[in-house]
Amino acid sequence: MFKLAVAAAATATLVLASGSALAETATASFQVKMTIVKSCSVTAGTASDINLGTAVLPTATNQTGSNTISVTCSKTTPYNVGLAPSTANSGTVNGTGFMSSLTTSDKVPYSLYSDSTYSAAWGSTIGSNTVSGTGDGSAASLTVYAKNTNANFAPGSYADTVTVTVTY
Repeated sequence: MFKLAVAAAATATLVLASGSALAETATASFQVKMTIVKSCSVTAGTASDINLGTAVLPTATNQTGSNTISVTCSKTTPYNVGLAPSTANSGTVNGTGFMSSLTTSDKVPYSLYSDSTYSAAWGSTIGSNTVSGTGDGSAASLTVYAKNTNANFAPGSYADTVTVTVTY
């Protein structure tokens, strides 16, 4: 009986093993894909407004102020940030403009700069007076400096709109 049980077990093992040995397989493959495009965004708005203060003559010259804008570009993306004072107020590509008022026809001149010594004009001509960088995926904080050299104008509140353009 014992011999019969051993023989049956051996036969079952051979049948199972031979079934596994006869199994075949087929394979295929696929890819997981993604396209990442270069991109940039800029944040300015009222939080970036520059207030040159209150001017009192005769000492109201060289009023200065600064604030920041934020630029976020994808990793390794080169960019240029240009500033353009309003052309409606005779703004130029050199970063100079005029603030106007709703109560007077006077226009107060100002200039934009990329440095705290007010020597590097910040305009909108790439390769000449823009600020450049290379994105790393995080926000870069850029300080904008503004100065007016003459406040001998009619009393009133003056303002101008500056357009920030990121070229990438």
